Amino acid sequence: MSPHIALLVNPAAGRRRAAAIAVRLKEALRSAGARVHVYAGRSAADSRRLARLAVSDHPDVLVAVGGDGLVHQALQGVVGSGVPLAVVPAGSGNDVARAFGVRRSNVRDLAQAILAGRTRPSDVVRLTLPDGTRRYYMSVLACGFDARVNERVNNFRFGMGRAGYLFGIVAELRTFAPVDFEVEVDGRTIAEPGMLVAVGNTDSYGGGLKMCAGAEPDDGLLDVVLMREAPLSRFVLQFPRLLNGSHLELEEVRRERGATVTIRGEAGVAYADGERMGPPTLTCQVVPKSVEMLEPTS
Repeated sequence: MSPHIALLVNPAAGRRRAAAIAVRLKEALRSAGARVHVYAGRSAADSRRLARLAVSDHPDVLVAVGGDGLVHQALQGVVGSGVPLAVVPAGSGNDVARAFGVRRSNVRDLAQAILAGRTRPSDVVRLTLPDGTRRYYMSVLACGFDARVNERVNNFRFGMGRAGYLFGIVAELRTFAPVDFEVEVDGRTIAEPGMLVAVGNTDSYGGGLKMCAGAEPDDGLLDVVLMREAPLSRFVLQFPRLLNGSHLELEEVRRERGATVTIRGEAGVAYADGERMGPPTLTCQVVPKSVEMLEPTS
């Protein structure tokens, strides 16, 4: 029987690059004998609905063609379904694709990898919002300074990847004040003012900023990073170290690991996979090896 491939695409991602990639990928897969159904979301909520609709038809794989935001919506459909997820990086950040070794490549190679069907099990994070709503995320939850930067970046007219994130950092520094955080990690409580808290399943966000450097998406644990209160001048000097993860060596940075993390504090909004979530109180719980992620063939 011909393989059944579901393509979920965000046509606007990557300055509409995702739409062009999806068309070429569909043609390559059909030329190889696959049955391909395309689901094009008009918004985040629509993409989430379409992901669930696609999964209900039991395809051999759901392919998300877009950025981290589209991967986030796809997760809401595939977790616990048994349907593998493939990620085709076509957005501005592409941190999830990077975590699984998926690079931008020609559609023939992408089609070959999809049809080969080689997967690896990955953890995801179940996030419980203040109203009891549950969402799943794959990469990093940001709360505090970095979330406020995300808020700015997402309002930019054009996505700029890492450059846009760095521009947002500079803009946020003008008004930011430290937050009185209370973070509980597997029953251990940390209560102190800080610049940000991040909870990572994978190592990076913001187009390759390694906030949770060393985090592995299949170890059953979350990496928690608290950047303690610091003068803004020193914080500015520290932040570029996220480019290589060396910020974790600083005395102002505290790192913990655990399976369940609760964040409290007047931190405003939080972001996960670059998508707007809600304000604390937030609870993150790892769900071990709950989704099969398609691997590249080389």
